[in-house]
Amino acid sequence: MFAGATDVVPQLRAGRPAPEVLVDLKNIEELVSVANDGDKWTVGAATPTANLTEDQAFSDEFPGLSEAAGLIGSDQIQNRSSLGGNLCNGSPAADSVPAMVVNGARAVVAGPNGTRVLDVAEVVTGPGETSLDADEFIVEFEIDRMPARTGDAYLRMIPRTEMDIAVVGAGARITLAEDGSIEQAALALGAVAPTVVRVPDAETALVGNTADDETLSAVANAASEACNPIDDKRGTVAYRKQVAGVLAKRAVLIAIERAEQRNGTN
Repeated sequence: MFAGATDVVPQLRAGRPAPEVLVDLKNIEELVSVANDGDKWTVGAATPTANLTEDQAFSDEFPGLSEAAGLIGSDQIQNRSSLGGNLCNGSPAADSVPAMVVNGARAVVAGPNGTRVLDVAEVVTGPGETSLDADEFIVEFEIDRMPARTGDAYLRMIPRTEMDIAVVGAGARITLAEDGSIEQAALALGAVAPTVVRVPDAETALVGNTADDETLSAVANAASEACNPIDDKRGTVAYRKQVAGVLAKRAVLIAIERAEQRNGTN
């Protein structure tokens, strides 16, 4: 089963063994819908990312996640690519995954024994590997509505200006207290380890403080320390660690700015 085939087709052309049957999930209505019920958003796992980024209400509420979805391939690819495919491909550099993780997205998984719900962070277990059974697939994602005074952001560094794989990706979400200090914080990094990683030391450094130089320095250091990257043609270990710290600070500052703009309720 595939959500868009934007990864399956290149893999088959590169020599990966072809399965006996391929099933396109995009004709199942539940899998290609975007809706909210007042408490949460539900995004079909096979929903084209173009549909998601063009949904103004969703993009206004989750600009970081929307922007991350909009970085998956070209405009043409985004008519097929999806959050479900981007996640289940198992790439450590998947752009949408850090943004989903910081927003607490949950995957609704269907199989012959019914459905179960997993945090998105629990789905990928390693490069190209997931915790799903062979007879399971993700139906949809649930994302709780964004509270007031909360904002998210996603940034990545790539060697080219577009259509490249992230050297480092950073997702952040910040909730501000009434006095302007940081009440809640989430930070996740992509392309720096076998799976997306949260940065708890950075989150601890942020909570209860403001984004002054000392706090941001602690965030950058924690982000760099959380990395377990590899050397490859896109960057060295040292380079990725340095970039992770820089992007983490920038993503936090953008999330704070957006949180300041969200003073009302949903």
